[in-house]
Amino acid sequence: MVALPGVKLSLLVVLLVPLVGSSVDGYASTSSGLANLVETPFAGRDVLALLRQALGLPKPPEPVTMQHQHQSSGQRQFPLHFRFGAATAAYQIEGAWDAEGKGPSVWDTLTHEHPELVVDGATGDRAADSYHLYASDIEALGAVGFDFYRFSISWARLLPYGDASSLNAHAVDYYNRLIDELLAHGIEPVVTMLHYDVPQYLQNLGGFASPLIVDYFRQYADVLYRTFGDRVKVWITHNEPYDFCVEGYGTGRSGPLVYATGVGEYLCAHHVLLSHAAAFHLYDQHYRHRQDGVVGITLSGRYYYPATNDTGPTVVDRAIDFQIGWFANPLFGPDGNYPATMIADIGEHSLREGRSTSRLPTFSQTERARLRGASDFLGYNYYSSRLATLERGDYDPTVQPSWARDARILQSVDPGWARAKSQWLYVVPEGLRGVLNWFRTHYANPTVLITENGFSDDGQLVDTGRIEYYRAHLNALLDAIVTDGCHVVGYTAWSIIDNFEWLRGYSEKFGLFYVNFSSPLLERVPKQSASFMAGVISTRVVPN
Repeated sequence: MVALPGVKLSLLVVLLVPLVGSSVDGYASTSSGLANLVETPFAGRDVLALLRQALGLPKPPEPVTMQHQHQSSGQRQFPLHFRFGAATAAYQIEGAWDAEGKGPSVWDTLTHEHPELVVDGATGDRAADSYHLYASDIEALGAVGFDFYRFSISWARLLPYGDASSLNAHAVDYYNRLIDELLAHGIEPVVTMLHYDVPQYLQNLGGFASPLIVDYFRQYADVLYRTFGDRVKVWITHNEPYDFCVEGYGTGRSGPLVYATGVGEYLCAHHVLLSHAAAFHLYDQHYRHRQDGVVGITLSGRYYYPATNDTGPTVVDRAIDFQIGWFANPLFGPDGNYPATMIADIGEHSLREGRSTSRLPTFSQTERARLRGASDFLGYNYYSSRLATLERGDYDPTVQPSWARDARILQSVDPGWARAKSQWLYVVPEGLRGVLNWFRTHYANPTVLITENGFSDDGQLVDTGRIEYYRAHLNALLDAIVTDGCHVVGYTAWSIIDNFEWLRGYSEKFGLFYVNFSSPLLERVPKQSASFMAGVISTRVVPN
């Protein structure tokens, strides 16, 4: 429990004060193992669709007008419509990997058959056991005052064989209880349909390397809309397809461990986009008029800065196009197609390799028409940035092809950048502002929802590194909104609780709440960053 007895969180903003007192397993805590709480009343609100409403707002005025409006009070604030949330993913928190009819996912297969690939040999078999302890997660969300909760549904739990013929009533009951409890606490559910954990049954049919997945995904989305769409108004089809396509179907280093470099990653991306469009148009044609929700996609990718004085802006654009534009351009660009530089260069490389067609699949005119504009918003996960320069020399067609060899971008880091526990996570808050402005100029200022942003450490409760990371990134986000006029309507912290971090297992922690994985009770204990975020949400101001 994280709330005071008898207190209804739907009627409170709960501010967490710094943790003091005794220690539990080396972590500072109060004598009860919970943070002290300070309660501040706030007015009731429409709990069902505040983020949904924000995602439907028109683009903001010109930046100069925005700047005048928000600085006239002497203090920069997030706009009144702006919403704050926190995120998790099914495999990372739910546990109960084979309970009550759940089928295996590709991540169950990876962790069970190849434990050596996970740094600590861990699995998500139990994780934070949110399948049984979801009420504790909701209490944590309410204690901080979050407006929405972004979670994913386990496709393999709901439909073990991928389609409605295998609908699992236990899973329907679980997600109904989760959604209803969120709404009862004044927290809006934001549902990601797929966050890496493809059902193993569908992977046996080829997964996202096969065109079969497009219709399976459409059928899955149909079940979701019919079952939960009366209460869920914000849908995200896919999470970070760049990551799971390149690492999962190209290099084969991550789930589902398909090594098909130079071909598999492009097939995966192609079918991700077509399956997204299928789910979007299904909603448009059959559900939007009566459910009034929105459907988007979450992309990942870094912002890039020139590595040398000789590195021109076209290199930066190329680096972003090969990572983010690969997926964003077909949906938010003018022609419903891949970036021109990808089409040209991968096509040329393929011909030089002796192929008769490009390794990058081609969209038909009908598919391009269906893709163009087929997203109500752009979800974006930002963590870090890199320096970039173009690889010198001619393309060698005799070497095994890959996405990296097609992109020809050499990445590096500034030695002055601080780093989190994760080896890849360098702290570059200005990159968030940079990429949001790249979206603004390249895609006519689309509606953007920051769907993840976070910092890893060892799990300590006094997590000053995480606080400073959030402080810097929220200030950069304010710059993008207030000064630049970027149309960003919400921010999502990763994550509300510590969880299973894929190939890093439990060796790195991102949570605002510590989870005691050594305890059978898996207690959730607030860190100081939870107090920081509570203050930002209640005041709409980033403290100095």
